[in-house]
Amino acid sequence: MIKKNIPNIITAANLFTGAVGVYFASQFEFEWVAFCIVLAAVFDFLDGMLARLLKVHSEIGKQLDSLADMVTFGFLPSYVLFQFLQMNDAGILSFTAFLIAVFSAFRLAKFNIDTRQSEEFIGLPTPANALFLGFLFFLMDVEMLGFLFETPALLTISVVFSLLLVAELPMIALKFKNFSIKENIFRYLTIIMAIILISIFQFSAIPVVILLYILLSMIKFTLFPRI
Repeated sequence: MIKKNIPNIITAANLFTGAVGVYFASQFEFEWVAFCIVLAAVFDFLDGMLARLLKVHSEIGKQLDSLADMVTFGFLPSYVLFQFLQMNDAGILSFTAFLIAVFSAFRLAKFNIDTRQSEEFIGLPTPANALFLGFLFFLMDVEMLGFLFETPALLTISVVFSLLLVAELPMIALKFKNFSIKENIFRYLTIIMAIILISIFQFSAIPVVILLYILLSMIKFTLFPRI
């Protein structure tokens, strides 16, 4: 019985971490929000891995995973964006940020029934979207990127990333069937460039890594679909 519920306990930890992240976002403590998103992403990875290792797949686990992801990778990043807009006194326009939550729900529901997403994603994965928005705060002190935190840019981010979540756009999945360089070249490029950027620019590199991930996905599936 305990063995069967280990993955569900890890999934519950994901949900708990996301809820704590919402609290930190309400206090404008965005460094802690970013930490919560990363920790939740680790839990999100572990629950699936443990379910496979322990061979304890269950329908309730699948549903619980989506519900946890909706809070952590759906509502939390949309609330962060809402808080950025509130800081700009954007008024009623601030509610545009919650489009992220709505489209995340569609993304997660679609993933549960879409059989095409075993080897690649269709649309931007919610964890990637959450990492982009959750770490956007670290670019606030970069003078040349200050425009990103002005109301027009934040509204644009809300709309564009909402659409990316449900777009019929193939995205790289970091799932390795083998370690062939030819078959996994874009996966290796994504990982290597992420490591380089993060080692140089640290937390502020995360949003750039997500944009790079989107760009590499578009290049791969547009120009090199057979690789």
